[in-house]
Amino acid sequence: MAFVLAAPARAADPSDPEWPCIQRKVEHLSPAAMWPHPFGEEVAPLSPDLEELAARLALRRVSEEEARALVAEAAADHPDLGLPGYGHLFQATFDHIDRQRARILSGITRYARNQTRLSSELDSLRAEMAWLEAAENPDFDRMDEVEARIDWHVRVFNDRARALTYVCESPILLEQRAYVIAQMLLKAAG
Repeated sequence: MAFVLAAPARAADPSDPEWPCIQRKVEHLSPAAMWPHPFGEEVAPLSPDLEELAARLALRRVSEEEARALVAEAAADHPDLGLPGYGHLFQATFDHIDRQRARILSGITRYARNQTRLSSELDSLRAEMAWLEAAENPDFDRMDEVEARIDWHVRVFNDRARALTYVCESPILLEQRAYVIAQMLLKAAG
């Protein structure tokens, strides 16, 4: 009986051995890495419509073209927003994105733990199968059950391992989105 298992990915960050992705795990990003101007501490709170805009700009389902249109509409509705106001809008958008990203990072860690657990279960099932095969009077019914469970676990493990690349790209896509939105808002600020 031959089994093919994708090897679990090795963490790029030795300080977090549960992290399965190639890129280093960074819990939270800094908005200052994407916004080249000071945010200013004496900026008035965003109006409700701009708070809503920040939440919408952070949504992954809002395309880049839709985001540009939303920013253009906000620029027309708020001609006096200025660079500090756009910085405040970016900060609010960034906060939404960073919270989404943190949830995804947590999910990736759970995903990796589940893969480790599944791998351990496979090891146990294989050990049981070896014991059953070595028995003087093999229990063929139990062997069939164990073999079916092994086949299922291998399938699930391999499907998850293949999906890991996509899962690990999600935080990167959010980082890129934050940068693109920063650029849109900088352009709107003039």
